[in-house]
Amino acid sequence: MRRVLSRRGALLLAAGGLAQLSLPPVAPPPPGGRAVDRQAEVAALLAARARSLPARSGLTGAEAVYRNLVLSPPAGPERQGASVELALRIAGYDEYPVVYPRRIELVRDRGGWRVEREEGAGGPPAPWDLGPVRTAAGARCLVLGLADGPDPAGLVPVGDKAVPAVSAVWGDAWPGRLLLELPATEPQFARLLEADPAGWTGMAAVTVAAPGAPRHTPADRVVINPEAFAKLSDFGRQVVVTHETTHVATRADTRAWTPLWLSEGVADWTAYRDSGRRPQQIAPELARDVAAGKLPAALPADADFTVGADGIAQAYEQSWLACELIARRYGTQRLVAFYRAVGAADGAGEERTHRTDRLLRSELGLGLAEFTGLWRAEVEALKG
Repeated sequence: MRRVLSRRGALLLAAGGLAQLSLPPVAPPPPGGRAVDRQAEVAALLAARARSLPARSGLTGAEAVYRNLVLSPPAGPERQGASVELALRIAGYDEYPVVYPRRIELVRDRGGWRVEREEGAGGPPAPWDLGPVRTAAGARCLVLGLADGPDPAGLVPVGDKAVPAVSAVWGDAWPGRLLLELPATEPQFARLLEADPAGWTGMAAVTVAAPGAPRHTPADRVVINPEAFAKLSDFGRQVVVTHETTHVATRADTRAWTPLWLSEGVADWTAYRDSGRRPQQIAPELARDVAAGKLPAALPADADFTVGADGIAQAYEQSWLACELIARRYGTQRLVAFYRAVGAADGAGEERTHRTDRLLRSELGLGLAEFTGLWRAEVEALKG
């Protein structure tokens, strides 16, 4: 499942993998007690704090910058509040810095200013806000976990296997590296999504965009729900991570007007490709519905994928079957070309159903009604 924060990783610890962020020069504070003295003193303190953040947060080897410092009206000669942005950029994962708005409280003692408290000031929390972090790096992925949670090393083989499986379908235009965030609990998973924990129970993983990244170039990462993920078989875990990796790889080809049956369908199709599973094994809920005489009349609507919606499992299975139909009838490359054509289409001035019909005709040679008829026949065949 793809979810976009603020509309719709983070730490490469291998030597030499860090992107360089330029620290703004901080002039030495002039003598006297003017406001500019305090601004310069706090800026110098935060520059040093940014350099020490990796060690303090368990993120050895990372690099960060505090920027856009704004001091609050002084609370007295010894206390000061400030708002600031913490920017973090990791080569191979982030096209732009990941930006965390922060609220900082400072106090002055004999040694000068020190940070008494730092916390998020909007947007999802930074991982280290949830506790000390630990990491595990593979050949193609990085897992960022928490010290009191599951061992992040357990996810490395899954991520390393998912990346080439996705590239085999979608090519090498994407970075070919995967960042996974592994919180310790389901409530922490919900906090990273800025969501109600009750609404995300049972969802094993979600792909999100990095906070502060421009909307047209999100730095995607996969957030794992440790409780739901732990209940899956090894095969199920691989399917989930490969599904989410497909969202990362196809981000440049996915737009707001891409139907969810297509974006979720290609993710599931890629994840199950070459699994050797029969359709009834991949779509068990849908197969049970068909056996009970319940046949869908149309391809799933976007609302059918809402977390907690009745029939959400069937919506995913129906979408997988639609993409399986395209790949089997026309070939993998035609499925990929159709997906990219939908993303490349102008999103304005044309109703989505009309756009899908037009692109089906141009890419596959049949309209939406005919395609839906073929798909419904595939659904009905599940009872065999």
